[in-house]
Amino acid sequence: MPIIYLNTFSDEGQKVYETAQAAGCPPFTLVAISDLDWNHDMVPWDSPPAFKNAEPCIGGADDYLQLLTEEIIPTVEKGINGVPSWSGIAGYSLAGLFALYAIYRTDLFSRGGSISGSLWFPGIKEYIFSHEPKRLPDYMYFSLGDKENKTRNPLLRNVRQNTEEIRSFYQAKGIDTVFQLNPGNHYNHAAERTAAGLCWLLSR
Repeated sequence: MPIIYLNTFSDEGQKVYETAQAAGCPPFTLVAISDLDWNHDMVPWDSPPAFKNAEPCIGGADDYLQLLTEEIIPTVEKGINGVPSWSGIAGYSLAGLFALYAIYRTDLFSRGGSISGSLWFPGIKEYIFSHEPKRLPDYMYFSLGDKENKTRNPLLRNVRQNTEEIRSFYQAKGIDTVFQLNPGNHYNHAAERTAAGLCWLLSR
């Protein structure tokens, strides 16, 4: 059975799993990880605050990825029967940024989902275009809300263009990939959008 690791901002793992099951997703194991230091664990390098009153991002993704690959994943896989048929990684917002970055730092994941991913993050597009993944993923899922790039914030305005360019880049490498546009802004229907991304990855 496949296993998907989902980094979550709050404790929405249960809702995502129930939504995916209700949508008729194939059987899978979901490992939802919460209680993260969001602006540190999910970001690859330092970046100033993206909004007024926001915290700056202090890059800690490599440290968290080490915890994930050396402690969390081995512990999880000891506790399940058999070896997963494949392992995937997914996330919403900054966790979608992390899911993409993780593919460049570890070869454990063969499928990835960046759902409303923070691909406006300074330098991420250039990093992806100039580095090779540790393992070329078989499938990649991208999605955004159709209002996410309609903002005065010059940083966030790039999110759709960056996401579409990254998706095209992967497609050109022969990776089966999709870009889904959902109605609404960044904060609408996060669990439903996440479940839709997982279902796409699972149905391949």
